[in-house]
Amino acid sequence: MRIGILNSGGDCPGLNAVIHGVVGAADQLGWEVIGFRDGFEGLLPPGDYSILKPKDTIGILKLGGTILGTTNKGHFAAKIGKGDIAEIPAEIVAKAKRTMDQLEIRALIVVGGDGSLTTGLQLYREGWPIIGVPKTIDNDLSATAMTFGFDSAVTTVVDALDRLHTTAESHKRVMVLEVMGRHAGWIALWGGIAGGANVILLPEIPFNLENVAAHIKQRDALGHHSTLVVVAEGACMPDGDLVTLSANTGGEIRLGGVGEQVAARLQELTSKDTRACTLGHLQRGGAPTALDRILGMRFGVMAVKLAQEGAFGRMVSYQAYHVDSVPIEEAVNKLRLVEPDGELVQAAKAVGICLGD
Repeated sequence: MRIGILNSGGDCPGLNAVIHGVVGAADQLGWEVIGFRDGFEGLLPPGDYSILKPKDTIGILKLGGTILGTTNKGHFAAKIGKGDIAEIPAEIVAKAKRTMDQLEIRALIVVGGDGSLTTGLQLYREGWPIIGVPKTIDNDLSATAMTFGFDSAVTTVVDALDRLHTTAESHKRVMVLEVMGRHAGWIALWGGIAGGANVILLPEIPFNLENVAAHIKQRDALGHHSTLVVVAEGACMPDGDLVTLSANTGGEIRLGGVGEQVAARLQELTSKDTRACTLGHLQRGGAPTALDRILGMRFGVMAVKLAQEGAFGRMVSYQAYHVDSVPIEEAVNKLRLVEPDGELVQAAKAVGICLGD
């Protein structure tokens, strides 16, 4: 039995833990694992891959990134904007399938987010033996309660806020921290609460910067002369527009810059010295937390179990502390967003955090 594994989409802490789990579990069954480099692109002739043995995964559990590489561009990009999906051309699928057949791959484990799993679903519907493993630091896939990488990203946000607290207090400043979160604000919400932010701005909750300014002024009146603001990159400005860094050129647009704009406007409204800081890819890099190492490894082991059962077209899922699986079609194009009236948002408001609404 020979199975394949690839990482597709953005990098994420815990990807190597999944590889470690797949290779270890497959070795116990006497199976061979082929690791394709740079996502689905590694399937194109002549094929870019390597045979992975347990000795090749020694020590990778603690490493960030992925030893196989990944990409969110190329011939297999399925997501081209919010709600927009592109079919992978038939000639590209046929070329990749020839590599699968030549290598006698009996199952292909696709580790990716919504876009990569959308590609995986198309290939499954065309007869490929696909098994999905959810990967996104945004934690926004509806078919799983948690994805690996999310805890690591939140931990990075908390560390940044801990550091910003001291400089903000020293200068009596407003500090605006921009974090990742295109459609969902889970990183901003969890990181903001855990890091002691005073204001959290999310894509799911329309905000008014005048409300935020009033909150800052109220804090000043109470003797709290510094304020920390966390804003997700996908949070819309009051005019309803997203702040983008580049136009759509075959993939989803690059977001970024909302932190700078929020900071500039708050300085106008409050007359307080306001600075912005963007975490960017720091949230994707570095060693995964213990939780993400364990979760990634468990996901890899379950993927091999699904291959053993011939349960193709399914995605590994984590629910109620248990790892199981769901159909891939239940997982894609159904993002799990922050509920504006949900318990976590209400808890944030209960302790005095302003969400700008």
